[in-house]
Amino acid sequence: MSTSSPSPEPPRAGLPAARHALRAFATALTTPTRPGDPLLGNAARPWLRWLPYVVALAFTVSLLPTAIVVLSNDYGMNGGLAGALGVAQTVPLLLAVTRPLQTWWVIFAADLATALALTMSAPLPGPPYPWPAPTVVGLLALMVALGLRERRRTLVAVWLVTGAAGILFELFRSGDGDGTWVLMFVLSGVVLLVAGALRERGDARRELAEQATISEAERARRTLLEERTRIARELHDVVAHHMSVITVQADSAPYRLQGLPPEAAEEFGTIASTARESLAEMRRLLGVLRSEESERHGGPEKTPQPGLDQLSRLVEGTVRAGVPVKSALSRALGELPPAVDLSAYRIVQEALANVVRHAPGARTRVSVTPDRTGLTVLVVNGPPPRSAAPLETTGTGHGLVGMRERVRLLGGTLDTGPLPDGGYRVAARLPLAEPPTEKDPTPA
Repeated sequence: MSTSSPSPEPPRAGLPAARHALRAFATALTTPTRPGDPLLGNAARPWLRWLPYVVALAFTVSLLPTAIVVLSNDYGMNGGLAGALGVAQTVPLLLAVTRPLQTWWVIFAADLATALALTMSAPLPGPPYPWPAPTVVGLLALMVALGLRERRRTLVAVWLVTGAAGILFELFRSGDGDGTWVLMFVLSGVVLLVAGALRERGDARRELAEQATISEAERARRTLLEERTRIARELHDVVAHHMSVITVQADSAPYRLQGLPPEAAEEFGTIASTARESLAEMRRLLGVLRSEESERHGGPEKTPQPGLDQLSRLVEGTVRAGVPVKSALSRALGELPPAVDLSAYRIVQEALANVVRHAPGARTRVSVTPDRTGLTVLVVNGPPPRSAAPLETTGTGHGLVGMRERVRLLGGTLDTGPLPDGGYRVAARLPLAEPPTEKDPTPA
């Protein structure tokens, strides 16, 4: 006769779940939301920010004497005990503006002590039990602060604990109560529900406003990227196309045109070389304008930026364009900061380009002189010959604006303007050290 072994008992899955629920319940009652942050502290109007303090003070001042009188006269409690319990029930309301959950713990403990004292000594049936009228009013005022601050699970936990305490005291004095705990349970639930709904509505409106701000910023960023892409496309389709045509024509001119003198062939080669350099600069500019797109394909083309070491080539190209330029580049330049080196080159490049466009043939002097604190860049041209007509009679002014921006970013100074003899002067002072950071920079 075989005996069957007893089957193992199934694991008690309910115990871990109950333990987890109790832990979550305790966490909800002990973890406040944004402690120390006053109610309506982010309101735009000052009187709204002060309103919670005024309301809390009004409830405290009105409920403190009322609670003491009710406990001593209606319930026959000792004057000293009634005073202590009245203070414990009302004065902490002043803290409910910034720490409502901690205030609830203090006031609810005082309410429990009051109900326990009434259970032991109050002549019942008679006055309301277990919550006197001042206790109900004070707790409901505190529930408003809780609902405007705490999470939903915390509000549910507070409501259940309040109802459980009323049921417990009702069982102690069965038949003596008048249903005050039911009124308290219902009213506290309604107040917590309404205040919590108002808080959630305010949170939803703030989140919508934040999303609208983010969407607006993203829309502006997308518009900027689209504009940059459009500019890059125009540069590529128009300027780069014409520069490529110029390069091809200049390279092929000595082969297409028979009998060109050597000087003309060399000039065409110079034009082709200058056009190729311009195309390289254009390529770098397109890489910057299309940085968002090019980063996904390895980033824009990275080539060394020009500097003062290429200034002689820039002067030679200007001389070949018909402008007699005399340059004075100090040999004591040494190692310059990259930003200063590039900015000095660009300033000279823009100044010489302006001479070619507006004063062709004018004698020009370029000097770059360093000292201990900075770099001085000077480009001065005289009046153009009377027989030379300017290539451009008007300008957009973008070149001077660009020079000012470069100088301002480095913390330097720029002086430009016409000379009495009809020439023009561009003088820039670029500091070699980084400009000091201002605490409150003024927008340009």
